[in-house]
Formats: sequence, C-alpha cells, structure tokens
Amino acid sequence: MGGRALVLNATFEPLCVVSSRRALVLVLDEKAELVHGTGREYRSERARFPEPSVVRLAQYVRVPRQTKVAISRRSVFARDGHRCQYCGAQAENIDHVVPRSRGGAHSWDNVVACCRRCNAAKEDYLLDEAGFVLREQPKAPRSRVWLLAASGEVLAEWEPYVAPVLGAAGRRDPAA
Repeated sequence: MGGRALVLNATFEPLCVVSSRRALVLVLDEKAELVHGTGREYRSERARFPEPSVVRLAQYVRVPRQTKVAISRRSVFARDGHRCQYCGAQAENIDHVVPRSRGGAHSWDNVVACCRRCNAAKEDYLLDEAGFVLREQPKAPRSRVWLLAASGEVLAEWEPYVAPVLGAAGRRDPAA
C-alpha cells in the first residue's frame, strides 16, 4: 500500500496530506472519521480496515495562517497547471518574466512555468523584446492549500474539498 490521504479539519477545510497508514491510525484512535476510501484494505489477523483517501478530524484544529508561501519549481508548476504561460504546451522549466540579469526578482509575480522551446527563445529578453505575451498574470498563491497542490497530484476524490480553495489551480490537468 503506501497511499496518501487528505486530512480535513472538522469544518471540511483541507489541512494536509499524510500517508494512508497515518490516516487509518487517526480513524482507529477516533481522532478522525473516514470520508472516502480507496477501495483497498489494510488487513490484520482478525480484522480488515478500508484504506483511507480522505479523513475528517473529529475536533476542530486551529491552524496558524501562513502569510507567505515559499516559491519553488513544483509550486510554480502547480499554480500554472503544468502549462507554459507563453504557448500553453507542457511546462518543463520556470522562467523569470523580467530576467534576473535585468533586475527581475525571484518572486511569485515574476516567475512562470515555461516549456523548453519558449524558454530558449525568450533567453534574457523582456516580453515585448521577445514578442511574447503571458496567458495569465503571475501572482502569489492565495492560500496555504497551495502547499497541498505543490506536494503532487490532487486525487479525484480530493477535488470537492481542495478545488474551491485552490482557485486557479482547480483547472490544472493532473495527468500533465
């Protein structure tokens, strides 16, 4: 096994992703309830337990709000749906809209996902010099749930809980 499970707060707010084994322990300790299973089971000598995919905590947990989400390649890809922000192809690189060699910052509003072809063509030019247009203006994520999206694929049974909070990331193609 070794799957992953989404942990929801008592209010159905997504909190984090844990191993399915850890989620099962939360359910068995009555700290959480099973919301969705994977269809697989954990087995012991005398019992069978459904492998959790989504669990909801029994008690509300107050989580301090993170005001700033760290920028990383994975989180930029998650924000941009794994698509090049210049041509829409599969993204393989990140690109600084205003190149760092021209004083551009390594910040959420200056970094986009980019395909190899567009990245090579743009080089260290500004958008108008290279003749490029952004599909969407880059901006910082709205929520700490971006950390969830950046951690990997969002499973189908997680969508009802994650998509409303992710905003633009809800449109991403998990197969990409």
